[in-house]
Amino acid sequence: MQSPDESNQEEELFEHHHITVDPKQTLLRIDKFLMDRLPNVTRNKLQEGIKQGFVKVNGQVVKPNYKVHQGDEITIFLPEPPRDDEVVPENLPLKIIYEDDHLLIVNKSAGMVVHPAYQNWSGTLVNALAWHFQNLPEMPNNHGRPGLVHRIDKDTSGLLVIAKSEKAMSGLAKQFFDHTIDRTYYALVWGEPEPKSGTINVNIGRSLKDRRVTVAFPNGEMGRHAITHFETVRTFRYVSLLKCNLETGRTHQIRAHLKYLGHPLFNDALYGGDRILKGTIFTKYKQFVQNCFSIIPRQALHAKTLGFDHPTTGKRVQFDSELPPDFKEVLAKWEHYVDHVREE
Repeated sequence: MQSPDESNQEEELFEHHHITVDPKQTLLRIDKFLMDRLPNVTRNKLQEGIKQGFVKVNGQVVKPNYKVHQGDEITIFLPEPPRDDEVVPENLPLKIIYEDDHLLIVNKSAGMVVHPAYQNWSGTLVNALAWHFQNLPEMPNNHGRPGLVHRIDKDTSGLLVIAKSEKAMSGLAKQFFDHTIDRTYYALVWGEPEPKSGTINVNIGRSLKDRRVTVAFPNGEMGRHAITHFETVRTFRYVSLLKCNLETGRTHQIRAHLKYLGHPLFNDALYGGDRILKGTIFTKYKQFVQNCFSIIPRQALHAKTLGFDHPTTGKRVQFDSELPPDFKEVLAKWEHYVDHVREE
């Protein structure tokens, strides 16, 4: 197959992605660099696309072994046009715990996708926002995601801040970039971390084997810088409740970091937490765990608190949310198990 330059078909290609390389990025092959940023794309497909000229750096075709430099402008073209970014408003319920003229705080339910994407073009938080609010701002290069400055996973519950004005959008985005946003998550994990508190400072990035999964790169050879602080709140013999504070906000950061630590999230199917990893061999215990899985059929992770400087007043604001019913019920089950069940 001819490259787009050789066949003079540039006008028939459509720009799908435009990436500016971070000023702190170290030299890295472009195929590895893009694998960490383009979901559902295999390395072979990426390399073939680069060879065919569908990827350009600073307007020039490069080879798969080209090493990206700080400030490089990477553009990815494909023969088909990108999907329309227009968001269809949908009358979906929103749990708004705070609102003013510049921002709102939403308590997202588990199971709701934050923004439209592949296989989830409707029923998202953004579709609901488009129904309830008009003319929400968008971050540059983030078309089709009005109001969003950050996100949480589909099956993670908890707090999100939504920008209602351009001033709020830029002010909040800078705080996320500067890592001055306070974000506390509650996580139920397998096992009992030792020590009971600490910091996980390990690069993470998309797995080379499964693009859905984020993995740790402890030697720093790949992935992106990620820091998670954790503290044990309570132990329940075979599982523990942790409080996690994000210093950075990478995709699946807490899930990947706790898996790396050897304590996957309870019932996190993608990271191996949907199996019995600690406990006894007794049938009653196995049945108890399965009952817990049915109560919280998702990873046990909740974005509990959110703190930042209000983008217009400059005042530090802090928001808190209760654990959702499924999370509270499964904690009560484990508490009862620890206090009342005698193992035989």
